[in-house]
Amino acid sequence: MKKAIILLNMGGPNNLDEVKLFLKNMFNDKYIIDAPQPIRSMIAFMITSLRTKHAKANYKLIGGKSPIIEYTKTIVKDLSQKVDADVFFAMRYTPPFIDEVLEKIQEYDEICAIPMYPHYSSTTTQSSIEQMFEKAKKLKIEHKIGYIKHYYNDKNYNQAIVERIKEALNGEDAGEFELVFSAHGLTKKIIDKGDLYQKHIRYNLFFARKELLLQGIKFHNTHLAYQSRVGPMEWIKPYLEDKLKTIKRKKVIIYPLAFTVDNSETEFELEIEYREVASELGFEAYQVAKAPNNHPLFIESLKNLYESRSWIENAR
Repeated sequence: MKKAIILLNMGGPNNLDEVKLFLKNMFNDKYIIDAPQPIRSMIAFMITSLRTKHAKANYKLIGGKSPIIEYTKTIVKDLSQKVDADVFFAMRYTPPFIDEVLEKIQEYDEICAIPMYPHYSSTTTQSSIEQMFEKAKKLKIEHKIGYIKHYYNDKNYNQAIVERIKEALNGEDAGEFELVFSAHGLTKKIIDKGDLYQKHIRYNLFFARKELLLQGIKFHNTHLAYQSRVGPMEWIKPYLEDKLKTIKRKKVIIYPLAFTVDNSETEFELEIEYREVASELGFEAYQVAKAPNNHPLFIESLKNLYESRSWIENAR
């Protein structure tokens, strides 16, 4: 029996020429811009036109591309050595796209899709899964595919979080620092429609704090905040810049709670933009922890998710 695993993520530009494609595809997603066609395409065109030049300048500061592809390749390589399946990855908005990956593996007997988002949201998991099944139905292989819905409560995943936080501490006393779990923001409108994302983020915060406690790691204080807010709409709060203003102990570690793979939101937004904010606020220390990436505990988490066979329940 031929078995495959597909790791699903939103993607990021592989080079500066793909920045426009990334923005265009993202803002044409009905779960990102809640408007009917052709209005959504018009809005996407306007946003892309306004943001492409600025976005390219930002990507230049982190090497001219998103780091997400290279990190994902390391996860694929390491996971491949742990499971009895061939491992692939597909991105929502940039190559490699899901349709080309499915065409490669259409003769496989079973396919497990694992989103790289631990928290279920219409804007991430649902968007990626729906696109995958839309393409799979055209190939008449949808019956072979199952998927993981979420895994914010997985022990190995939360242990990987704590290990990355310990790396950022670098042997220093946690009691001297405050810890901010920074999650990607969503508009309040999306949450008010019943999206589970914020609820899952809060659950994840509980499990991560529990793991810190079990390991005897005690920060001066821990917080939750949200980053990546754009546009005039109200987003879920507290915003990260506002949270940083309230922190009294001017030593902070930021953990990117919404991400399992480092990307422009971690390596540009957190590492560069918010570092400038922290500097202006007089922080003595500002450290950004790495996302799980290919940490052995996260690889073990993905392996267990696959081997649990729970994804079979979601096969169509």
